[in-house]
Amino acid sequence: MHPAGRIFTLIAALALTVPSLAKTPHPQTDPQTHWVGTWAASQEIPLRVNSLPPEDLTDATLRQIVHISIGGTELRVHLSNAFGTEPLHITAAHIAVPLSPAAAQIDPATDRALTFAGKPDVIIPAGAEYISDPIPFTAAPLSNLAITIHYDQPPTCETAHAGSRSTSYLVHGDEVSAADLPNAKKFDHWYQLAGVDVEAPANTAAIVTLGDSITDGHAATTNGNDRWPDVLAARLQAAPATRNLSVLNQGIGGNHLLTDGLGPNALARFDRDVLAQPGAKFLIVFEGVNDIGGLTRLNEVSPAEHAAFTDRILAAYQQIILRAHDRGLKVIGATITPYTGSDYYHPGPLSEADRQAINQWIRTPGHFDAVIDFDRAIRDPAHPNRLLPAYDSGDHLHPSPAGYRAMGDAIPLTLFTR
Repeated sequence: MHPAGRIFTLIAALALTVPSLAKTPHPQTDPQTHWVGTWAASQEIPLRVNSLPPEDLTDATLRQIVHISIGGTELRVHLSNAFGTEPLHITAAHIAVPLSPAAAQIDPATDRALTFAGKPDVIIPAGAEYISDPIPFTAAPLSNLAITIHYDQPPTCETAHAGSRSTSYLVHGDEVSAADLPNAKKFDHWYQLAGVDVEAPANTAAIVTLGDSITDGHAATTNGNDRWPDVLAARLQAAPATRNLSVLNQGIGGNHLLTDGLGPNALARFDRDVLAQPGAKFLIVFEGVNDIGGLTRLNEVSPAEHAAFTDRILAAYQQIILRAHDRGLKVIGATITPYTGSDYYHPGPLSEADRQAINQWIRTPGHFDAVIDFDRAIRDPAHPNRLLPAYDSGDHLHPSPAGYRAMGDAIPLTLFTR
């Protein structure tokens, strides 16, 4: 046989002996559907007061409750080791319908095991996020899900969302499918849990809310799901024209635009918390009060420093708008709400002037694609530099549940339908 013929025969034989490489088709996707986030939480390194001792997460089962926005019949879960410094082994993960948003009990008939590349466990590399395999699971809009994971060893550095406003439950041993976790240790934080997606029709999209503690829901009702993004999600589901829109809360308490606070600054976390969100088409930006307040928290600064700092905040907004537009997102700016009287920031006239100048820029056409005027929605008309007392949680910075309701109600739904 000619040498060229022998080479051709050898190649053909090798192709026949490796069918998994040569002939395995790529999974087909339905062009009429796509993945859309229905729930999300921004990741951070918890402060010591919000972290768990290593012994708590040794051979431990952690059950966490989340409140989704849109529903679906197939879903997947995002687990995060974003701030871990070593690979993290999750030995098992389950999902079920809880009997209550404020208890560890689940409906056992709904309990399903999650898999990762077909396996029940997963090793998440340091700094990474892992998405589970899709699983058939019927989840109603505005319903709750219980996601339960088991650790054999604790993470070297915890990845968490401190301000869950939702109670989590921890016991030792592998109890991922247990109907209840009696005598569980309870705390209001999420760990390793970054998102839930549903397979949805092609016209379904996500609204990402990028913010600080006022978006995260400080002073909202624990297990009550009454943050302003929750109010928005409920309104969207109540209107037939907007039931195809989810809301992803990417607020972090103490977050800043320009510097790290209790989590990475907004620009540093933008790719992970906004651009990477499945189905994201809209972005609401509600950041800045911690920057303004932090500038003079310890002492006043010169007018020139105020002006330069304000310019940096506006430049940060422009960066967010630029990066979001590059991905085709509509960017909606939200005005900064009043905080005069805050015992934490104790702002003076120059800080209030900064807030007014920034809000004027947000309201000016040609910057953001649209505006939500939270300032006007919850300020005291008689004292516009203060929250309306009925909407004040008592610290003169964070709204009360009634204030969050007013904020959610102030958002025109037409922003998402035009």
